[in-house]
Amino acid sequence: MLGGTNHFLRRFSTAATMYYQNKLKLALIGQSLFGQEVYRHLQKEGHKVVGVFTVPDKDGKVDPLASAAEKDGTPVFKFPRWRVKGKPIQEVLEAYESVGAELNVLPFCTQFIPMDVIDRPKHGSIIYHPSILPRHRGASAINWTLIHGDRKAGFTVFWADDGLDTGPILLQRECDVGPNDTVDDLYNRFLFPEGIKAMIEAVQLIADGKAPHVPQSEEGATYEGIQKKENAEIFWDQPAVALHNWIRGHDKVPGAWALIDGQRVTFYGSTLLDSSVPPGKELVIQGATQPGLVTKNGLVLFGNDKKMLLIRHLQFEDGRMIPASKYFSRDEVSTVNLTEEEKKMAEDIKSIWKGILSNVAAIEDSTDFFKSGASSMDVVRLADLMEEHQEELATIEAIDSGAVYTLALKTHVGMSVQTFRYFAGWCDKIQGTTIPINHARPNHNLTFTKKEPLGVCAIVIPWNYPLMMLAWKSAACLAAGNTLVLKPAQVTPLTALKFAELSVKAGFPKGVINILPGSGGLVGQRLSEHPDIRKLGFTGSTPIGKQIMKSCAVSNLKKVSLELGGKSPLIIFNDCELDKAVRMGMGAVFFNKGENCIAAGRLFVEETIHDEFVRRVVEETKKMKIGDPLDRSTDHGPQNHKAHLLKLLEYCEIGVKEGATLVLGGRQVCRPGFFMEPTILTDVEDHMYVAKEESFGPVMVISKFKDGDIDGVLEQANRSEYGLASGVFTKDISKALYVSDKLEAGTVFINTYNKTDVAAPFGGFKQSGFGKDLGEEALHEYLRTKAVTVEY
Repeated sequence: MLGGTNHFLRRFSTAATMYYQNKLKLALIGQSLFGQEVYRHLQKEGHKVVGVFTVPDKDGKVDPLASAAEKDGTPVFKFPRWRVKGKPIQEVLEAYESVGAELNVLPFCTQFIPMDVIDRPKHGSIIYHPSILPRHRGASAINWTLIHGDRKAGFTVFWADDGLDTGPILLQRECDVGPNDTVDDLYNRFLFPEGIKAMIEAVQLIADGKAPHVPQSEEGATYEGIQKKENAEIFWDQPAVALHNWIRGHDKVPGAWALIDGQRVTFYGSTLLDSSVPPGKELVIQGATQPGLVTKNGLVLFGNDKKMLLIRHLQFEDGRMIPASKYFSRDEVSTVNLTEEEKKMAEDIKSIWKGILSNVAAIEDSTDFFKSGASSMDVVRLADLMEEHQEELATIEAIDSGAVYTLALKTHVGMSVQTFRYFAGWCDKIQGTTIPINHARPNHNLTFTKKEPLGVCAIVIPWNYPLMMLAWKSAACLAAGNTLVLKPAQVTPLTALKFAELSVKAGFPKGVINILPGSGGLVGQRLSEHPDIRKLGFTGSTPIGKQIMKSCAVSNLKKVSLELGGKSPLIIFNDCELDKAVRMGMGAVFFNKGENCIAAGRLFVEETIHDEFVRRVVEETKKMKIGDPLDRSTDHGPQNHKAHLLKLLEYCEIGVKEGATLVLGGRQVCRPGFFMEPTILTDVEDHMYVAKEESFGPVMVISKFKDGDIDGVLEQANRSEYGLASGVFTKDISKALYVSDKLEAGTVFINTYNKTDVAAPFGGFKQSGFGKDLGEEALHEYLRTKAVTVEY
C-alpha cells in the first residue's frame, strides 16, 4: 500500500527505547487525554515543553492537556481559533512565537493551524494520524478503516505540510483488525498506548537527527469526510459483513441508523452471527431486505446474502438507549417498575454521571451521556447501566474492590459470564460409566456408576475477584445439581448481592441460591461447622484454609476444596523473547494491582539478561497510570482496603531491611485513597522474607540465577511450600517442557502468563490447596460417585 515506505512500517519495541542526551524545546498543539499523556511522557524524557496550545474551557471543564500543563506551570494558551477567513490572527501568532519552540507536536489536533505556525520552528511540525497513510486521509480515518473492512489498522506520525494529511511520513505502526473490533477496541488496545510511545520516539528521532522524511505516494490514497448523523443511514441491499462494518464503523459517533415505525433508531454493538436463525419476533425495518428478529440476545439483522449480524443496543431519538432484546417491552422499562434497590442504584449512577457531566444542571432518564459532554477517552461508557447488567456489575466491582473498570468489564465480569455459559453446557452431560467386573459363574453382573449432587454446598470467596470467584465455584456447583450458600468477602459483598437479584430474574427457585454476607470469623466459621452442609469450597489464605479444613473434619467430614496462597515462580531464560517477557512479566505481577492469586511472586532472571530486563521493566512500570478505577485510562487502581495497603508497605520495608534493593516504588501514592506505587525489588536471596512470602500486591521480586543453571533455578523455584502456578519464558521448547515437568505447581504457563480459561482446570499443589475450579474437573468437586451392581 505504501510502496517504497513499507520498510518504515514497524511495531514498537522496548528494545528501541533508550536514554538520549539530545533534547528539544517543544510546543504542544492539541487536546484530550491522549495529548495529556504525550505531554507527560515528553516531560519525563527530559524534553522542555515551552508552551501548550489547546481549546478554551467548555462549560467550566478544562481540557486534560491544559489541566496537566497548568499544574506544572507550563504556559497554556486557549485559543478558540487560529485564523479568520483563512488569515492568521496576529495576537495568536505573537503568543505562539513568544515561546520559542524548536518543534511543534500535534497529538490528535483538530484545529486548523496556519502554515505560519506549522513552518515556524527549526524542525517544523509533526502530527499523529489514526491511519496508515496514505490510506484513509481525513478526520474520520479510523472509522473508515472499519467501514471498509480493512484487515490492518494503525497510525502514522507525519510531517505537516499545506495539504490534508499529505506530508512526508516519519514513522508508522500497524495492528490487526478483528472481525468484531470497534473504534474503542482499536483505540484502547493499540492506537492510544502505542500512539503515545510512537510520538515520544518520533520526537527523539528528530532530536537525534535521525528522523526520516518519506514522501507519501498517491497510490492507495483515499479521503472520506467526517461522518455526520445524516450521512450514517444504513442501506440494506448489501451483504451482512458490509452492514456490520458500516454499523461498527459508526459505533457511538455518529451512530448508524434506520427508520423503524417512522422513528430514527440508532444501532450499536454489532457482531457477526454464524449460527442457525434463532427464534424471535419479527421487526419491520424500513428498506431492509427482510424483517429483523428481536431475540433474547439482541436484534438479528440479515444481509442480502442471507447471512446475519446481531445488534446489542438501540437508541431512540429522545436519547433513550435500551438492550435490543427489549425492543418490544421498551415502554415497560422505567423507574416506575424498578425495585427500591434498583431505584437506589439508578440514583447512584446518576450521581456518577453528575460528577462527570459538570456542565449539566440535572441528570434525567433521557440524558444522552455523550451529547452532554462526555467522551470515550474521558470516561468509561456508563450509559443505561441499570438495563445493561454487564456494565452495571463492572461498575459495582470497580467501586467495591478498586479494580480498574476496563479490567472489571473484561475479566471480573466477562469471565464470569463465560463461566456460567460453559457450565450450563454441562448440566445435561453429567454421566457415569459402565464397568466390567468379574462374572463369577453362574452369576451375571452389571456394574455402573452414577454421579449425584452432594446437596447443600457452602462457598466462601475472597475480595480480589468478588464476582469471578463467585462464578468459578457457583456455576459448577449449580450445574451439578446442588443448592448453595455463598459468603462473599466482608469488604466486597455488592456484586454477590446483585447476582442474587439477577438469579431471581433468571427463574431460579427460592432457596437454591443464598447469599450470606458477614465476617469470616462468624459466618465462615458457622458454615464450616454446619452439619447439614456437605461440601465447602474456599478461596483465600492458607492459614484460614487450614482452619476451615479442621472445622469441616470435626463437624461432619464434609468434602472440601481449597484454593489457597501462592508464591508462583516465573523463570526467564536468556534465550527468551525479551520484549514479550518484559510485557508479560509485568502483567504477571501487576495485573489487578497484584491482588491476584497466581501473581508471579518471584521472578528468576538469567544472569546475562538480568540488568537489561530490570531496566526495561522499570522504564515501562514508570509509565503506568495510577488513579481512579472508573477512568478508562487508568492502569492501576487502589488496593482493596487500608489494612492490606499497610501490610504491603511493611512487606517492602522488611525486604529492604533484609538486603533487597528497592529499585522502584515501595511507598503509598501521595493522594487520597489506598494507592500503592508499583514496586520492584532486586537482589533477592532465598533466605529473605520477600523470597518466601506472598505479597498479594504490586510488588515485583526479582532474583538472578547463573547462566545455564536450569536445575539450580528449579530447585530454588520449588523450595516454596506453595504450588499454585508458575511460568517459564524460553524459545527452547525442550527446555520449556523439561522445566514444566519439574515445576511443582498446578498450572505452568510457557511463554505466556495469566492465561486462564473456563475449560482448563485450575488449582494448586502443596500448601496452595487441593481440588479444582473450572473445566470438567470442577464438576467432580460438587458430585459424589455411587456404584450400582445388578445381578441378572
